Amino acid sequence: MKEIPSGLIGIDQGDDVLFSDFEDGGDMWTGDGNRERRRRLSFARSFRDPPAVFVSLSMWDFHHIVNARADVTAENVLPDSFDLVFRTWGDTRVARARVRWMAIGALAGEDDWELY
Repeated sequence: MKEIPSGLIGIDQGDDVLFSDFEDGGDMWTGDGNRERRRRLSFARSFRDPPAVFVSLSMWDFHHIVNARADVTAENVLPDSFDLVFRTWGDTRVARARVRWMAIGALAGEDDWELY
């Protein structure tokens, strides 16, 4: 469990199209086997510590003949940014994917300071 000390709590969120491979024949649409797309996203304001980041697919477009396989996650979370990662495998064909995310964590306040 992540504990947030009393004080300022920040919530940042976004909704990003991670890729659209159908138009240009990208590997998510035409490829086979393990595939990954990764994008570094920055928060509007830095958190005091790495926040909790939640991600989910908000739009997906898979080919109807093959199995729909997807793994979406947040990795390398820092106080100012994180990696949004989409993975698929096998014969799955993904035309496009949009991912919604939310970060919740402590913010530094005006009265916060460190002696050393």
